[in-house]
Amino acid sequence: MEFSKLRANLQPTHQGFSLVEMLVVIAVITILMTAGAIGLGNMGGKGVTSGVASAESLFDEARSIAISQRTRARVLVALDLTNNPEENLRKMVVVSEQLNPDGTPIADSWILSNRGILLPDKVFLSQTYSMSDQAAKVAFDASSEMSLNSPTVKSAFEGKYRFYEFNAEGICTTPGASFVIASGARRASGTSATEGPRLTASALRDFGGFVIWRNGRTAVFRSPEQIHDDIKTIESGAVF
Repeated sequence: MEFSKLRANLQPTHQGFSLVEMLVVIAVITILMTAGAIGLGNMGGKGVTSGVASAESLFDEARSIAISQRTRARVLVALDLTNNPEENLRKMVVVSEQLNPDGTPIADSWILSNRGILLPDKVFLSQTYSMSDQAAKVAFDASSEMSLNSPTVKSAFEGKYRFYEFNAEGICTTPGASFVIASGARRASGTSATEGPRLTASALRDFGGFVIWRNGRTAVFRSPEQIHDDIKTIESGAVF
């Protein structure tokens, strides 16, 4: 008799979830999925996201080279390549100041420090939204441009570049500058190779990038609106 009572007491009193509990779980999952979809919608497409990650690695490499070699280092983005114009606004490379045997820098003499990268297909530097001072919305000017020429570099790298510089302490010489890329397409053949790419209808507001702080670290934009208010109303076909 006592054994039967013990078995009865050991029987589970709750066999499953109630309808209310199931509805609560479904509601929570729905909220999380919606939030995730909104977050992804504010980010760049796959190509832009990949390009931002690759560029961040290059900036970090340039900073490390500057510190380890105790010299200036620059991240270059191609503006007008002599022999490979199809890579304009997509090729990126790191250069460092060439040194004398005694370790002193040779004025205006730069050497390639790596093979560089090429931004993903149909992803380009935005000359319109990349700023020398992101907070004040100050655009880059000619003082942030430089040229690479033979015999110090191979012919594939000859041309004019935009540069971001780190000094021997790894400090960015233009703190608050931004690096912005976007998806787009070049115009039909026959137009100038230096003409900026244009946004396509399928890539509207597909922007990404980051700000470079004084210490050389980067802070990624969480949405296109953080880059510039104009992006809210940008139209297909606009040069970026």
